[in-house]
Amino acid sequence: MQYQDVFVLYWEEVKKSSQEGRFAKLTMAKTIGKPNLKNIFVRPVYSDNDFKVLVKFHYQSKETEDEENELTLDEAFVVLKSYLKTSFSSVLLFTTTKDVTFKINKKGAGRITENSPTFHNVIQAKNNLE
Repeated sequence: MQYQDVFVLYWEEVKKSSQEGRFAKLTMAKTIGKPNLKNIFVRPVYSDNDFKVLVKFHYQSKETEDEENELTLDEAFVVLKSYLKTSFSSVLLFTTTKDVTFKINKKGAGRITENSPTFHNVIQAKNNLE
């Protein structure tokens, strides 16, 4: 199955974990080539009537300042999807009940695997934008 279709299924797990209050963190890793962008981190920002995420772009060089944006999950999906296969080949979702990994192989196929949870508590992001 092509990675785009598998990523849509993967994102359903991300949305479900946020709705159930289990979403702890999401990380894009395994860079392709030698880009300046090292990782993209996504942390939860829960409020009474809303759920947003803080998306942080972390760069290799100290000259490039990290960027942070508060987005909805739908907005984050569009942003993260644009970095798949061009900059990153894996995405790790950490929830309080399991870790879910999305990987793209060299043929462009996507795969989802699950492991025991790394995080047992949800720690909200501190928004540095304010």
